[in-house]
Amino acid sequence: MPTGKVKFFNERKGFGFIIDDESKHDVFVHATGLTEKVSENDSVTYEVTEDKRGKKAIDVKKI
Repeated sequence: MPTGKVKFFNERKGFGFIIDDESKHDVFVHATGLTEKVSENDSVTYEVTEDKRGKKAIDVKKI
């Protein structure tokens, strides 16, 4: 399961990005992919899925 840090998450807009610990790439995360509330700099685990817009994080949990 990948790990990373929340780069930012805009609660009002319902999305943000996670910086993957291994690749250092940004991974999009939508509010529907969260299992709990997250904030900037939170360490998280997540799964990656792909839709027509590209890769996104789901099942996001704080470590």
